[in-house]
Amino acid sequence: MKVTYKNPGFKHSIDSIVLFLDDAPYWYDSLFFFFPQLRKEKLASFTQNQAKEYLSTELKSVWYDLNDEINRKVELYNNHFDKYHEQIEAAFSEAFEIDTRKIFNDVIGNICLNPISPRFLEERYFDVFYKNSEHGALGMSLHEMIHYIWFYVWNNHFGDSYSEYERPSLKWILSEMVVESIMNDERLASINPYYPREHGGCVYSYFQDMMIQEKPILDILNQMYRENHMTDYMEIAYEYCVKNEAAIRQHIAEAEC
Repeated sequence: MKVTYKNPGFKHSIDSIVLFLDDAPYWYDSLFFFFPQLRKEKLASFTQNQAKEYLSTELKSVWYDLNDEINRKVELYNNHFDKYHEQIEAAFSEAFEIDTRKIFNDVIGNICLNPISPRFLEERYFDVFYKNSEHGALGMSLHEMIHYIWFYVWNNHFGDSYSEYERPSLKWILSEMVVESIMNDERLASINPYYPREHGGCVYSYFQDMMIQEKPILDILNQMYRENHMTDYMEIAYEYCVKNEAAIRQHIAEAEC
């Protein structure tokens, strides 16, 4: 598996940001923290085309001031990833019980202005917020790479559809939580500045305090992972999530409001 970081240009940043404007504040509030010149009330009243025009006007000078820095980070991120490439592939191959050297060698990490950094499974690219250091960029990239391989193995095992893997489906929820189980490998944990939970965590914050029957759900999933082969883990973990779906969704809804 190989990630190549690129500067996709200004328009990509705007298109990426617009994807989240209709979501709960949990998802887009960081945009106003990093770009205080943007007005939340204005964006809330705009159509998508109006929002794009407004964002383009407000952020264009920001982009051009940052363009040289982003180009430098293209080289920095790529060099840092290459330094650990073999180590990452070895860890993922063991975790997923497949040879990851043969898959996903064309994934693109687009460095942009969007602090939310979405990923696109079938298109094989994800976004990286430009403020990341090379260490932070690698940490969040490990998170996204786990998604690509997880759903590759999942799809081959279950034979379902990639359309079922996006938020807010339960399959998406599970895929976000299991990142920590796989990141526990020292070969990955040692190069991820967001690991462990005490350093911010490598999964969304509302999973880190989610309790099911007075037990942290991440701890429950971690134990399942340690005790099972990958596809067995997928089956058992998903069955557990189905059984507790109401509690899981209630916790997420309360956290996102």
